[in-house]
Amino acid sequence: MRLGGLNNCLFGFAETGAIPEKGMVINMKDIVVIGAGPAGLTAAIYGIRAGYQVTVLEENIYGGQVASTPTVENYPGIESITGVDFSISLYNQATALGAEILFEKLESCDLKGEVKKLQTANGAIEARAVIIANGAKRAKLGCEGEERLTGRGVSYCATCDGAFYKGKEVAIVGGGNTALEDALFLSNNCSAVHLIHRRDQFRGAPILQESVKKRENIVIHYNAVPRAITGENAVEAIVLDSTVGGESETIPVSGVFVAIGTKPENERYKDQLPLTDGGYFDVGEDCTTPLPGVYVAGDSRRKPLRQIVTATADGAVAATMAAGYLNQQ
Repeated sequence: MRLGGLNNCLFGFAETGAIPEKGMVINMKDIVVIGAGPAGLTAAIYGIRAGYQVTVLEENIYGGQVASTPTVENYPGIESITGVDFSISLYNQATALGAEILFEKLESCDLKGEVKKLQTANGAIEARAVIIANGAKRAKLGCEGEERLTGRGVSYCATCDGAFYKGKEVAIVGGGNTALEDALFLSNNCSAVHLIHRRDQFRGAPILQESVKKRENIVIHYNAVPRAITGENAVEAIVLDSTVGGESETIPVSGVFVAIGTKPENERYKDQLPLTDGGYFDVGEDCTTPLPGVYVAGDSRRKPLRQIVTATADGAVAATMAAGYLNQQ
């Protein structure tokens, strides 16, 4: 696992030269991509291949959530790869083509004009087109052991990691459609699936609830919340507290899947772009927003499946749409 390249990028710019003074306008960009996850880096690759100069803004590390994923085994054409190596490969491909990566935090933006204006901690940037690929964060349980055992039995993606638990006993926490769908998915490979929900009834679709209740190897635990996830080097059990005054319960499991939702960070765009009730960009498969020259890609938009493959697909679509827009200018 090659960590050097990923970690080095935390401490400055990647081949971008001197840091400009705050308030200084950096030269006009063709396309600015906000976010260097799979969607953003793919958008950069497609934007450059379309003949345009692309700058990517990233406030943390490139790769997004996949950078902290131990193993990726569901990306077409790649049998198995670590999340870090996948991220490095995407980054290297984008920069080799000529993408400019600025490790700066976006502080504000005005996307409504023909020229898009973005303010970072280090200066002002103007762009002809903008692609927002800022992703979404997985909601966490906040219980003891969750952080320590993330990647060692604690997962936030059943479709990504479920295959590792074939024939094993696992737990999944949540009560919405995602949790119910994940429980059904896991039950196809796992010996037993403990579905844990804090209320006395699920919030998910009735048809999913019925399907879950019919599966013999899905055990439902209503009115229960995780107090701790235990294990020395990997998950060994989950400890549940009752929400109605019952006794605590310890369930031996090899994996804990958290499916209590995701949280997009789209608040700064609410006055410029349409959002769903859940805060996601209310934008369809063409990734096009109501603002000319502005596109969104990846987990931050409404979509039925949030995976690496759908993020990269969005990045390709968004960049192609942006290139088409610029071609007409």
